[in-house]
Amino acid sequence: MSGVREHHYTVSTSWTGNLGTGTSSYRAYSRSHEYAAPGKEAPILASSDPAFRGDGRRYNPEELLVAAISGCHMLWLLHLCAAAGIVVTRYSDEATGDMRQNQDGSGEFVRVLLRPRMTITDAARVEEAAALHRRAQELCFVARSVNFPVEHEPVVIAG
Repeated sequence: MSGVREHHYTVSTSWTGNLGTGTSSYRAYSRSHEYAAPGKEAPILASSDPAFRGDGRRYNPEELLVAAISGCHMLWLLHLCAAAGIVVTRYSDEATGDMRQNQDGSGEFVRVLLRPRMTITDAARVEEAAALHRRAQELCFVARSVNFPVEHEPVVIAG
Protein backbone atom coordinates (compact mmCIF):
# COMPACT_ATOMS: atom_id res chain seq x y z
CA MET A 1 0.00 0.00 0.00
CA SER A 2 1.57 3.28 -1.11
CA GLY A 3 -0.45 5.53 1.20
CA VAL A 4 -1.80 7.52 -1.73
CA ARG A 5 -5.55 8.08 -1.65
CA GLU A 6 -7.70 9.32 -4.46
CA HIS A 7 -10.62 11.70 -4.04
CA HIS A 8 -13.24 12.35 -6.70
CA TYR A 9 -15.41 15.44 -7.04
CA THR A 10 -18.62 15.79 -8.99
CA VAL A 11 -19.95 19.18 -10.03
CA SER A 12 -22.71 19.78 -12.53
CA THR A 13 -22.74 22.87 -14.70
CA SER A 14 -26.05 23.97 -16.20
CA TRP A 15 -26.36 26.78 -18.71
CA THR A 16 -29.37 28.93 -17.82
CA GLY A 17 -28.83 31.64 -20.41
CA ASN A 18 -31.06 30.67 -23.32
CA LEU A 19 -32.95 33.90 -24.02
CA GLY A 20 -35.28 32.22 -26.50
CA THR A 21 -33.14 31.66 -29.58
CA GLY A 22 -30.24 29.75 -28.07
CA THR A 23 -26.85 30.57 -29.54
CA SER A 24 -28.27 31.89 -32.80
CA SER A 25 -25.73 34.72 -32.57
CA TYR A 26 -22.95 35.87 -30.25
CA ARG A 27 -25.21 38.48 -28.66
CA ALA A 28 -28.38 36.33 -28.56
CA TYR A 29 -27.65 34.44 -25.35
CA SER A 30 -26.75 35.07 -21.74
CA ARG A 31 -23.60 33.58 -20.23
CA SER A 32 -25.52 32.71 -17.04
CA HIS A 33 -25.01 29.26 -15.60
CA GLU A 34 -25.10 27.41 -12.30
CA TYR A 35 -22.73 25.05 -10.55
CA ALA A 36 -24.21 22.42 -8.26
CA ALA A 37 -22.90 19.40 -6.41
CA PRO A 38 -24.62 16.50 -4.65
CA GLY A 39 -25.60 17.37 -1.09
CA LYS A 40 -24.90 21.10 -1.35
CA GLU A 41 -27.41 23.60 0.02
CA ALA A 42 -27.59 25.89 -3.01
CA PRO A 43 -26.08 26.26 -6.44
CA ILE A 44 -23.43 28.85 -7.22
CA LEU A 45 -24.80 31.38 -9.67
CA ALA A 46 -22.19 32.17 -12.28
CA SER A 47 -21.60 33.93 -15.57
CA SER A 48 -18.64 35.04 -17.62
CA ASP A 49 -16.62 38.11 -16.75
CA PRO A 50 -18.39 41.31 -17.87
CA ALA A 51 -15.52 41.82 -20.34
CA PHE A 52 -16.87 38.72 -22.11
CA ARG A 53 -20.57 39.73 -22.06
CA GLY A 54 -21.18 38.27 -18.61
CA ASP A 55 -23.32 39.31 -15.67
CA GLY A 56 -21.10 41.13 -13.17
CA ARG A 57 -23.50 40.30 -10.32
CA ARG A 58 -22.57 36.61 -10.62
CA TYR A 59 -19.30 34.84 -9.94
CA ASN A 60 -17.20 34.00 -12.96
CA PRO A 61 -14.89 30.97 -13.38
CA GLU A 62 -11.80 33.14 -12.98
CA GLU A 63 -12.99 34.48 -9.62
CA LEU A 64 -13.85 30.96 -8.51
CA LEU A 65 -10.33 29.76 -9.37
CA VAL A 66 -8.80 32.54 -7.25
CA ALA A 67 -11.30 31.75 -4.46
CA ALA A 68 -10.42 28.03 -4.59
CA ILE A 69 -6.72 28.78 -4.17
CA SER A 70 -7.40 31.25 -1.35
CA GLY A 71 -9.79 28.90 0.44
CA CYS A 72 -7.47 25.90 0.15
CA HIS A 73 -4.56 27.92 1.51
CA MET A 74 -6.66 29.19 4.43
CA LEU A 75 -7.86 25.71 5.37
CA TRP A 76 -4.31 24.32 5.36
CA LEU A 77 -3.01 27.29 7.33
CA LEU A 78 -5.71 26.94 9.98
CA HIS A 79 -4.95 23.21 10.24
CA LEU A 80 -1.20 23.83 10.60
CA CYS A 81 -1.78 26.49 13.26
CA ALA A 82 -4.13 24.23 15.22
CA ALA A 83 -1.61 21.37 15.06
CA ALA A 84 1.18 23.70 16.26
CA GLY A 85 -0.95 25.09 19.10
CA ILE A 86 -1.18 28.57 17.55
CA VAL A 87 -4.63 30.00 18.21
CA VAL A 88 -6.01 31.96 15.26
CA THR A 89 -8.96 34.18 16.13
CA ARG A 90 -9.41 35.99 12.82
CA TYR A 91 -8.44 35.29 9.18
CA SER A 92 -9.21 37.08 5.94
CA ASP A 93 -7.62 37.24 2.51
CA GLU A 94 -7.84 39.78 -0.30
CA ALA A 95 -6.65 37.51 -3.11
CA THR A 96 -6.09 38.70 -6.67
CA GLY A 97 -5.43 36.85 -9.89
CA ASP A 98 -3.79 38.12 -13.07
CA MET A 99 -4.90 36.63 -16.37
CA ARG A 100 -3.37 37.34 -19.76
CA GLN A 101 -5.58 37.24 -22.83
CA ASN A 102 -3.82 36.39 -26.06
CA GLN A 103 -4.55 37.78 -29.53
CA ASP A 104 -6.31 34.57 -30.56
CA GLY A 105 -8.78 34.93 -27.67
CA SER A 106 -7.19 32.25 -25.49
CA GLY A 107 -5.79 33.16 -22.13
CA GLU A 108 -4.16 31.91 -19.00
CA PHE A 109 -3.54 32.97 -15.46
CA VAL A 110 -0.01 34.23 -14.93
CA ARG A 111 -0.17 34.81 -11.18
CA VAL A 112 -2.32 34.69 -8.07
CA LEU A 113 -1.41 36.79 -5.06
CA LEU A 114 -2.80 35.89 -1.65
CA ARG A 115 -2.84 38.61 1.00
CA PRO A 116 -3.88 36.72 4.11
CA ARG A 117 -4.31 38.71 7.29
CA MET A 118 -4.65 36.78 10.51
CA THR A 119 -4.83 37.50 14.19
CA ILE A 120 -3.36 35.09 16.73
CA THR A 121 -3.47 35.16 20.52
CA ASP A 122 0.27 34.83 21.29
CA ALA A 123 2.53 37.71 20.18
CA ALA A 124 5.62 35.53 20.73
CA ARG A 125 4.50 33.22 17.89
CA VAL A 126 3.85 35.78 15.14
CA GLU A 127 6.95 34.84 13.11
CA GLU A 128 6.22 31.13 13.49
CA ALA A 129 2.65 31.65 12.30
CA ALA A 130 3.85 33.69 9.32
CA ALA A 131 6.28 30.92 8.37
CA LEU A 132 3.44 28.39 8.28
CA HIS A 133 2.15 30.11 5.15
CA ARG A 134 5.07 28.56 3.23
CA ARG A 135 4.12 25.10 4.47
CA ALA A 136 0.44 25.69 3.63
CA GLN A 137 1.54 26.58 0.08
CA GLU A 138 3.43 23.28 -0.17
CA LEU A 139 0.37 21.32 0.97
CA CYS A 140 -2.50 23.16 -0.75
CA PHE A 141 -4.04 20.77 -3.28
CA VAL A 142 -5.30 23.53 -5.55
CA ALA A 143 -2.12 25.64 -5.60
CA ARG A 144 -0.08 22.52 -6.33
CA SER A 145 -2.31 21.83 -9.34
CA VAL A 146 -1.90 25.11 -11.21
CA ASN A 147 0.87 26.02 -13.63
CA PHE A 148 1.36 29.63 -12.53
CA PRO A 149 2.94 31.15 -9.43
CA VAL A 150 0.88 31.57 -6.28
CA GLU A 151 2.53 34.23 -4.14
CA HIS A 152 1.84 35.33 -0.55
CA GLU A 153 2.02 38.56 1.38
CA PRO A 154 0.85 37.43 4.83
CA VAL A 155 0.29 39.75 7.74
CA VAL A 156 0.11 38.19 11.21
CA ILE A 157 -0.72 40.23 14.26
CA ALA A 158 -1.40 39.38 17.88
CA GLY A 159 -4.55 40.57 19.46
